[in-house]
Amino acid sequence: MSSAPDHEYMARALQLAARGLFSTDPNPRVGCVLVRDGEVVGEGWHERAGAAHAEINALAQAGARARGATAYVTLEPCCHHGRTPPCSDALIEAGVARVVAALQDPNPLVSGNGCRALQTAGMEVDTGVLAAESARLNPGFVKRMQDGLPFVRCKLAMSLDGRTALASGASRWITGTQARADVHRLRARSSAILTGIGTVLADDPSLNVRLQEVPQPRQPMRVVLDSRLRMPATARLLGLPGRTLILTGNSDADKVTALLRDGVTVTTLPLVDGHIDLSAMLRLLGELGMNEVHVEAGATLCGALLAAGLVDEMVIYMAPHLLGDTARGLFSLPGLKQMEQRVGLEISDIRALGADWRITAVPVTKN
Repeated sequence: MSSAPDHEYMARALQLAARGLFSTDPNPRVGCVLVRDGEVVGEGWHERAGAAHAEINALAQAGARARGATAYVTLEPCCHHGRTPPCSDALIEAGVARVVAALQDPNPLVSGNGCRALQTAGMEVDTGVLAAESARLNPGFVKRMQDGLPFVRCKLAMSLDGRTALASGASRWITGTQARADVHRLRARSSAILTGIGTVLADDPSLNVRLQEVPQPRQPMRVVLDSRLRMPATARLLGLPGRTLILTGNSDADKVTALLRDGVTVTTLPLVDGHIDLSAMLRLLGELGMNEVHVEAGATLCGALLAAGLVDEMVIYMAPHLLGDTARGLFSLPGLKQMEQRVGLEISDIRALGADWRITAVPVTKN
């Protein structure tokens, strides 16, 4: 049974886990705190994929003081050999007496097996302490392990009257510097940044991460939906560090060859009404290990994802100015003709960023 101290130490473990927000992909963000006789004897977090897990780092800090301690871990300790040995074995060998895990690992290779291994070794195990908070820190990992699909977050910037750009397409800059820096944090935590060819042709974006607090950030994979393979070989994003994936329905060998270079892949997917099959696209990204997909696209692609029920979360930056009724809207939703068809949203967070407001919302599923 959990206690108030259990919640306190797990909250600290979650703080540690959040330090890996930008670096652990495709692994989950995990923190660990070791406590013996009311004293924290070791702390650690998973810093990057391929490096030691949180439990190992905490055990290394604790040394011999880990014997008889309680380990607070934000995710069930792993019990299989991946790029690193099982954490369950390390906890057993260190003589840890009790493990409190926030969330059962949704990975089928672990999912309960880690806790059972600890119990078999005679260790007391409790789960569920701040489980929701752990899941919120790892929405993409949880969803991919459960459904095979990434968590889709759609970022939009709009004026107070809900417009994203003037009729001419001019949109730089709708929001201020603090909001734009926040967008880069969203990019940095993501596995992939998704856009459509229309945005590439109109804006020639970089779609990379530029953060002052992270001098050399991990660059998410850039994914461009380009059904007819109109991507210009001179596009800025093709020459940037990191990976770019172009998804198309066109198998023209000459066009494909013109785009191929280090870090650039062209993959053919089925088309639906002349457009990339969005469900097939997300299934592929899940197979590629993408946890969180950050969407920066125009009204057509954003509207199609929303209409298909494929958006898990929206982050909307609202600036205090007006662009007028001839300016462009957020989503293209041509099928809406009656009020009963409107898309309901549940707002989970609103906060100020300089002069702008950031609204986080989740589409409401209709029964």
